[in-house]
Amino acid sequence: MSVSRDDFGIAFRSALLQRGATQKFSIFSLIIVAIIIFFLDIYGFTAVKTARSFINDVVYRVTYLASAPTRLFPGINQGVASHFNLKKENEELRKVIERYKSLDLNLEYISNENKNLKKVLNTENVESVSNIVLAKVLVDRNSPFLKSIIINKGSKEGIIKGMPVTQNKYLIGRIVETNYLSSRVLLLNDLNSRIPVTFDEKGTQAILTGGGTRKPTLSYLPENYQFVEDVTVFASGKDGIFSAGTPIGKTKDNGEVELFVDPNQLSFVTVNLIKPTKEVF
Repeated sequence: MSVSRDDFGIAFRSALLQRGATQKFSIFSLIIVAIIIFFLDIYGFTAVKTARSFINDVVYRVTYLASAPTRLFPGINQGVASHFNLKKENEELRKVIERYKSLDLNLEYISNENKNLKKVLNTENVESVSNIVLAKVLVDRNSPFLKSIIINKGSKEGIIKGMPVTQNKYLIGRIVETNYLSSRVLLLNDLNSRIPVTFDEKGTQAILTGGGTRKPTLSYLPENYQFVEDVTVFASGKDGIFSAGTPIGKTKDNGEVELFVDPNQLSFVTVNLIKPTKEVF
């Protein structure tokens, strides 16, 4: 057993020595080859120059190809950045244009509203301005039978239930509900509206009744009364709510009344601060 172990150790050391000798020989060989190439290059042999120029060309080409991305990408990056900047500028310009368009539309709306307001004010008696409250329509509660509007003035302005509401001096309804900053107006064409009126040369008395989907009609007329078109209908004032002589509309040959003011086209109205002589429920 001891002999075999010694033989194995000797063989292993011999293999290591042979491997080390091979490595030393390889390094020595490379040094000799390098020295030979160095002297050949110094003395300018043609083969060496040709090989060196070929190697240089290969190296230069590889270097050029390797550096291509660094030369191309900056231009691509600038193009992409310029494209996105242009797109951003277009979006900003579009927003500016839309803003100016909205301003023009707002200006047109305000201009029309001012003209309408001026028209309403010009038709009112200057001496009675202190007894008039100008109000804007906020909500139009339009249903098949119930016709009313909400205005932006209420008890803060002295408005109370029962006060008449007009536009351009024409009667359009009365206040039926008040809040501190708003009120509800019952229009003449509401199904629940009943107003004593007078008309024609004889001073005929009647009740103007709201028709909901239809025009208001005249009822409680004298027996066998014959209607004549285009006769002006006025509030009689007998109810103690509306001022006598307030114009309302024109008669039709079927007993309906064409109102002077279209209830569906109300923007501004005036509330007459006249306290009703009768309590309104």
